[in-house]
Amino acid sequence: MTGFGRSVTSYAMPLAALAMAVAVRASGLSVDVGSPGVRILVGALSSAIMFITIFVVLEHAEAVARRVGEPYGTLVLTFAVTAIEVSIIVSMMLHGENNPTLARESVFSTVMITSTGVVGTCLVLGGWRHRKQAIVRQGTSAYLAVLVALTVMTLVLPTYTRTTDPGTFSAAQLGFVSVLSVLLYAAFVFAQTVRHREDFIEAQAHEVPIRTAPHEGVYASALLLFVGLIGIVMLAEQVAASVEDTLVAYEVTQADSIVGALIAGLVLMPEAISAVRASLNNELQRGLNVAMGSACATIGLTIPAVAAASLFTGRGLTLGLPAADAVLMVLALFVCSISFSTERTTFLTGMVHVVVFFTYVFLIFVP
Repeated sequence: MTGFGRSVTSYAMPLAALAMAVAVRASGLSVDVGSPGVRILVGALSSAIMFITIFVVLEHAEAVARRVGEPYGTLVLTFAVTAIEVSIIVSMMLHGENNPTLARESVFSTVMITSTGVVGTCLVLGGWRHRKQAIVRQGTSAYLAVLVALTVMTLVLPTYTRTTDPGTFSAAQLGFVSVLSVLLYAAFVFAQTVRHREDFIEAQAHEVPIRTAPHEGVYASALLLFVGLIGIVMLAEQVAASVEDTLVAYEVTQADSIVGALIAGLVLMPEAISAVRASLNNELQRGLNVAMGSACATIGLTIPAVAAASLFTGRGLTLGLPAADAVLMVLALFVCSISFSTERTTFLTGMVHVVVFFTYVFLIFVP
């Protein structure tokens, strides 16, 4: 695609997403109104526009990220992805009958995809091209500490509490854990951007050229990023309803696991591409910042958001993982702790992550 073509798409898609969402709402064509053919057409068109807009929005997020520099740039990309994921999960939670395990499956899928699939691909491809790659051990250790604490508190602990049914929190427990998650993530962001900023900067691993974006166009990118996010949030209800209705129509088993993995894969795809590209450019620390930062933000921000939606709407929320998923998640985090225990990684290190990732994908369909 030419530069002119990219420019037109970058400006047009966020505006198209917002226009499509407003048109659907204004026309009264909700997911429960109209003929099946009209609903399918609206859902398909909304899905296509939202899918393209996600890539365009994250392109604008990367432009802003290059301008503000690291590690602030990573946070821009992470917050954009988290906002998209939260909007889709909440929309699907509120559509139709209560779906108490969808948030759990989506968060679990995000953790598995980032910590095994994305990280593994970065390590394999980067290690194959550059033989050995440097990381900042203090930064990766901080990511892992936050990720382990958040995952155990939100996805494992509910299975063992006794106030309510296994896998669930009481309202007081849910509110307490949500507040702790936000506070822990806020403390992590403070350490990443202020107190221990040097632990998350690629140049601390080895000297690399730092790309910056010119002032011109950055403000437009920030505005289009905001407009695109609003459009995606408004279109999420149409897309969520279409996916859910299709699975119900075909009586698909393990629907929540499949939908959760699809949501996570959809919103993480552009971010994963950014991380792999950084690894191939021998900027592995930046790639890990993107991948692991997304996992931390997903739990630290998504769980409180869906918890608030559950408490306000009265819809049940099941967070505790089944035993097999909990074992697989602990394995993934344990492998990460071993992989990042030194300051060098190789392609073999990445292969271990990839093997765990394929195991996760296989068990979605053959539990």
